[in-house]
Amino acid sequence: MHKARKRFGQNFLIDNRIIDRIVATIAPKCDDSLLEIGPGQGAITLPLLDYVDQLNVIEIDRNLISMLESLKHPNLIIHQGDVLKFDLNTLPTPIRVVGNLPYNISSPVLFHLLENLDKIKDMTFMLQKEVVERMVANNGSKIYGRLSVMMQAFFDVQMIFIVPPESFSPAPRVESAIVHLKPLTQAKTKDIKALEKVVKLAFSQRRKTLRNCLKSILTQEQTAIDLFQRAEMLTIDNFITLTQDHEKQH
Repeated sequence: MHKARKRFGQNFLIDNRIIDRIVATIAPKCDDSLLEIGPGQGAITLPLLDYVDQLNVIEIDRNLISMLESLKHPNLIIHQGDVLKFDLNTLPTPIRVVGNLPYNISSPVLFHLLENLDKIKDMTFMLQKEVVERMVANNGSKIYGRLSVMMQAFFDVQMIFIVPPESFSPAPRVESAIVHLKPLTQAKTKDIKALEKVVKLAFSQRRKTLRNCLKSILTQEQTAIDLFQRAEMLTIDNFITLTQDHEKQH
């Protein structure tokens, strides 16, 4: 029996009804190029293997890897290592990414996958509920921020359902939620890095106006967007405009 390891943020899913709902949300087809991040003890891995010809999983914990290897499943390809260093070019595209993301690295993983947007068909994750709430938040809301803007600029983001703590062992102190991200047919901008720079600065001091936060890169004369507002008031399209206005200065 594997004991959950705190340093990897492990909480294992043990609720079969929830597992069935997650698999139904993913709706795997036999020829999907599926990548599961952090398969853990295989709660979602095993049911997925019933549907797909090939399942790639990436896991950092060697103990769990030997457990997965002991399944000797012919369709399971195990990659040992850190997802943030994993090269998605090694997999057939477009990739469908799934996983129960450890809460401590969920944002870095989302941003790493965003950089590989062109290879991704869709993503279905279990995350801390408040992270999902931030991802789907609208402007004007207290929890609308960098994650909301960066995800919604490139994906259609939907919270699918909530997963209670008792569905896990050990039970986390927080609720989780399933989120589905599908790349927009027409991304609002091609330049992820430029948008990221503007958004990060804009939200760097939430209490201050954009004029203060962006003064190192943009003045009011250079944009039609009112910089006397706070970042949380701006729509995704406003941020795209700010980024384009900033780019024009260079």
